[in-house]
Amino acid sequence: MKSSGLTEKPGYKWVIVFACCLTVFTTLGFCSSNKSIYLDAVTKANGFSRSLFSINDSFRYVTTAVVNVFFGALVAKFGTKKLIMFGFMSLIASCVLNSVAGSLFLFYLAGALLGLGFSFTTTAMAGCVVKRWFEKNRGTVMGVILAANGLGGALAIQIVYPIVYDPSDPFGYRRAYRLIAAILLGVLIVAAVLMREKPASSIEGENADRSAKTQSAGPDFSVVRKSAVFWITAVCIFFSGFMLQGVSGIAAAHMRDAGLDDLFIKTLLSIGSFALTFSKFLTGFIYDRLGMRFTLFLCFGCAVVTMVSLALISPSSSGRIAAAVYSVVHTLALPLETIMLPIFAGDFFGDRAFEKTLGVFVSFNTAGFALGSPVMNAVNELFGSYVPAFFVCAALMLIVLAVMQFSVGRSRVLRRGE
Repeated sequence: MKSSGLTEKPGYKWVIVFACCLTVFTTLGFCSSNKSIYLDAVTKANGFSRSLFSINDSFRYVTTAVVNVFFGALVAKFGTKKLIMFGFMSLIASCVLNSVAGSLFLFYLAGALLGLGFSFTTTAMAGCVVKRWFEKNRGTVMGVILAANGLGGALAIQIVYPIVYDPSDPFGYRRAYRLIAAILLGVLIVAAVLMREKPASSIEGENADRSAKTQSAGPDFSVVRKSAVFWITAVCIFFSGFMLQGVSGIAAAHMRDAGLDDLFIKTLLSIGSFALTFSKFLTGFIYDRLGMRFTLFLCFGCAVVTMVSLALISPSSSGRIAAAVYSVVHTLALPLETIMLPIFAGDFFGDRAFEKTLGVFVSFNTAGFALGSPVMNAVNELFGSYVPAFFVCAALMLIVLAVMQFSVGRSRVLRRGE
């Protein structure tokens, strides 16, 4: 039976893109991109050590990792729209709890709620929605959607940073969390109105035939999960997430430790957020035009430069230049933990196993996230600086790049059934 309503219109897929962009703009932009600015403020206001407080991130990422193991099954049972709405409610609850928490336990619980919310509103969900609504240029579309993170982060920093570091209120971060909760509630209402589960079967004419062909591409997940290249790729994703999120989570605090002033740090964070807007789109576009191998060289090469530039930050002119380099270059590495995960799942193993493969990859990535920040902060407390960790991460990134290039070839053999 022919569906009625807005979902019959071929152009409605662009309304879906707008809804996804708005979702990513607020969830990642306001709840994740600016998260490192809270580290110094919350620990000083409450007398926590950075390493203990950063376990908050571990609860976030462990929750996301566990939930995403079941991502494919949950989407099949509940659909995308209900899960997105649930994700928003979890993020709102996390912000409210952060605004009243006075103990580490409550911050840890807020971290778990944050991870639950991100499981259903960010990378994996965006990849799933794009796969359902678009047949071609998925990398570019994913880039457009996830680029909204950068714009949201840039706006959030300008709004939130002065509140968090209000000289008259050491607990200013609580007001910031409450403001974000209110913004999330407003966007939840808009997303609930705009989001649709999937396109009608009549959309874009040949949809049904092309969809059947697309779905048959690649092996079933029962075959994928038994292959060595699948687990090798997953481990590489774990290490890249571990290192990139580890340094992202402490970047602002490291800059303050290195002697940079707050105005300069805020400016660099804003520049980085704007650059992230273009880098995610650029990464998806480059993948669609130049392929996987070139995209891997670009992203991992920028990751190495990111680590080295962080290690060189200081109040001197050259140190400030290194900070500026970091603020731009790291945005071309960060797609490895967002837009590239759906691309890895589809390019390496095909559409038939896409949702389950993506769920596992996101789980491994967020498991890396869970360890990254605590390890970085433990290094800082042990050596009095984050710098040793940056150099080790630079070397590890080169190794991961080499292994991922190997995985490209082996996975394509698996897709061909050889």
